[in-house]
Amino acid sequence: MTTTHAPGPSLAERAYLAIRDMIVALELPPGAVVDERGLMERLSIGRTPTREALKRLGQENLVEVFPRRGMFVTRIEIRDLAEISELRVVLEGEAARLAALRASASERASLASLVDELAETTVLEPSALMALDERVHRSIAHAAGNRYLEEEIARHYVLALRIWYLALDRASELGTAVGEHRHVLEAILDGDAPRATTLMHEHVRGFENAIRAVLA
Repeated sequence: MTTTHAPGPSLAERAYLAIRDMIVALELPPGAVVDERGLMERLSIGRTPTREALKRLGQENLVEVFPRRGMFVTRIEIRDLAEISELRVVLEGEAARLAALRASASERASLASLVDELAETTVLEPSALMALDERVHRSIAHAAGNRYLEEEIARHYVLALRIWYLALDRASELGTAVGEHRHVLEAILDGDAPRATTLMHEHVRGFENAIRAVLA
């Protein structure tokens, strides 16, 4: 019997994820010049996949091109957080509702594992908390069974995460906010769509308020 393996991410996808993470974590700070050649050397990836990655990041408003000046990391506007959160409340609330109705057996098992992980989580570094937060949101979005919704949630989550990184070292309530996911996940696992929706709405708004309080 011949064993087949799922293909790994393309070079362009690898470049996209790596550069996106640099931007989100402020390793490439807002307003910084995007050094295409430097990125190629750092990632050991060729010009074409690097340019494909940068084009995609431009479509996601993480980099921007100015004629005769070059490419730059998009600046962060704190006021954008409210508008992003307004959209996330709608998108993620709907994802939670659909996940409660549609999640497959394997997806429910993955969500249950996250409930256990959250229950065992005590103290994590801010970056680790954000990684856990992202896994939860992406898992719920995937369980909703709508790839267009999943893509929009992922895109706006990244835009919000970039702003959150400005406050991670000063936000003392992150652990509590991330822990709130347990209630959302439990409602989804119970098939309680209205409760899952309400709890997700409350979580997104509460997290925004916690970050805004630090940035104010």
